[in-house]
Amino acid sequence: MFKDILKCVGRKPINGKNKGGIKVHLQIRADYNLPTLVKFTDATVHDSNFIQHISFNQDTIYCFDKGYVDYILFERFNQEQIPFVTRIKDNAKFISKEEYCLDNCTDNAVLKYEQIELDIRENGTIIMQLPLRRIAYLSEQHHKCYEFITNIYDLQAEQIAQIYKQRWQIELLHKQLKQNFPLNYFLGDNENAIIIQIWCTLIYNLLITVIQRNVEKKKWAFANLCSLIRTHLFNYINLKSFLKNPQKHYIIATQNQIQLFSG
Repeated sequence: MFKDILKCVGRKPINGKNKGGIKVHLQIRADYNLPTLVKFTDATVHDSNFIQHISFNQDTIYCFDKGYVDYILFERFNQEQIPFVTRIKDNAKFISKEEYCLDNCTDNAVLKYEQIELDIRENGTIIMQLPLRRIAYLSEQHHKCYEFITNIYDLQAEQIAQIYKQRWQIELLHKQLKQNFPLNYFLGDNENAIIIQIWCTLIYNLLITVIQRNVEKKKWAFANLCSLIRTHLFNYINLKSFLKNPQKHYIIATQNQIQLFSG
């Protein structure tokens, strides 16, 4: 169904059956862990196009993965003093201008901290040098070395690594959506219908998150809340009261009911 509506990337399969795809681009706040900006595009549209829809300001640190790397944009960030953190591309060409000494207070996971200049090219010709800070950080959890670039100079190297670690929240959000609201079937056969169904999923996810954070005392797992609400979708109950104390709420709700097998 997707192949004629939303184009996908990749080579054409041997069997000739093309597939379609849609990208959901999200901007989230680390303290909310909820989307603040959502855009839909064909799978063929490059990730970096999403950045054009963001209103940047100097009071926010922007963190994104390598798919959104744009050196021209980074030059603008430097000029407008907009802080950002991302990972450097594997094929990036840069010159190391100065390597800083790591003192005893520096986290052992920090392998290198240096000042670099990245090449900004236009039609294959270098038009300017982009000064940035490069940090190599070894993750013991993933047994992998990550290389970060940033224009923030007043934070320690390990703090930059922790900022990028917060970006993983967006991956957890995608995982949460896939696990609890699987979009295996679409009710419409046009682009607008598909997008509306995804919007409904995001709105439902937002409502469940609000309910979860407003339930006092008793902590509910997100998946359990989804299952519970799905089960009682056509039952008239005070949801907030029920979630606080399900057993007490059940006793009050059923105490006046006629017992079928009572003497």
